[in-house]
Amino acid sequence: MTFDMIGIAGSALTVHRKWLDAVSDNLANMNNASATSGPAFQARYVEAAEGSDGSGVYVKSTQLGSAAGRIVYQPDHPLADANGNVKYPDIDMAEQMGALIIAQRGYQANAQVVDRARETYTAALEIGRS
Repeated sequence: MTFDMIGIAGSALTVHRKWLDAVSDNLANMNNASATSGPAFQARYVEAAEGSDGSGVYVKSTQLGSAAGRIVYQPDHPLADANGNVKYPDIDMAEQMGALIIAQRGYQANAQVVDRARETYTAALEIGRS
């Protein structure tokens, strides 16, 4: 049972780490301008799924946001088109910050589960040695 807890929590740690990576990538690129003729940076969204027989979770897929972006009038920008427009990713900072907090808390909770399971296993070994 202890090893099951470690395996399940370990799989959740991996999913939360990948979620944190995606959110941090989205936040780092949310102000990247591009020419209106090309695609905007596409936000990444991690989709998790339950493993078979309750064996934890895994990343089912990574979805990409819209490449349409949002058009902003910035005639002094080096990438501006003839009308003075550039394209920015359509990423909502508040949504991303909320996801960041949730992913971080999930990661911390699963790390504590791994620590408690390890402590339980160590205590059981100590009892067996006595």
